[in-house]
Amino acid sequence: MKIAVVAPSCTLKRDAADRLEALAASRGDCELAIHPQCFLSDGHFAGSDEHRLAALREVMADPTVDAVWSARGGYGSNRIAEAAVRDLPPAARDKIYLGYSDSGFLHAAFHKAGLKCAWGPMPQDVAREGGEAAVTRAIDWLVRRDAAAIEPALQAPAMAFNLTVLAALLGTVLEPDLRGVELLIEDVSEHHYRIDRTMFHVTSSANVRSVARLRLGRVGDIPANDPDFGRDESAIVEEWCHRAGIPYGGRADIGHDTENKVVPFGSN
Repeated sequence: MKIAVVAPSCTLKRDAADRLEALAASRGDCELAIHPQCFLSDGHFAGSDEHRLAALREVMADPTVDAVWSARGGYGSNRIAEAAVRDLPPAARDKIYLGYSDSGFLHAAFHKAGLKCAWGPMPQDVAREGGEAAVTRAIDWLVRRDAAAIEPALQAPAMAFNLTVLAALLGTVLEPDLRGVELLIEDVSEHHYRIDRTMFHVTSSANVRSVARLRLGRVGDIPANDPDFGRDESAIVEEWCHRAGIPYGGRADIGHDTENKVVPFGSN
């Protein structure tokens, strides 16, 4: 399997790329092609919008590429997502697209356009403590669809999003149809009051209210609030689901961490 790595958002660190290439080479069951665009820098982004879009479209159109792997999150894929699915080349439909966090903007657009995509660990995760296990999990799923890599309680059809990303894409041209979907959410580095405010917005959406159920992944690195908000993320999410009439399915094994599991979109 040939896996192309591009960076639709932020720059991939070279040490992470080196570690990933060594890991892939030791497996012998995949070919990793890290696009030079991954190492570009244009302020916050891995190159200009034009550079990031061109690299993504290049690998989407390449018939020798079997999977497209987002290098890392950060911010920026929303700036190119609509253009990425315009006039799709035929080869784009023969691939699987993997990533999480900011990649949710692309996944929303890809799924809406009929492409196969999945939430899951990304190359930059290899630099974290325990990161080799995370990227190995992702490659295992890409190469042989290893069921052990998938979120264990998943009920297809499903989708997974970072909560802040989901809130930002609702009401835009990227918004996918959520009817009957198991919706998994997670977040990182947000105060409890921000999670509460975002859940108010998200659960006010008629589209979100049509999901089969909603489950909460891990919410990491929560800043301290003064005064204390008085309820944790689980209580916040469960309350807003109850208010909106959305079935709450409990916790999910996804998050901005190396335990992050794969969530294929739809019934993939």
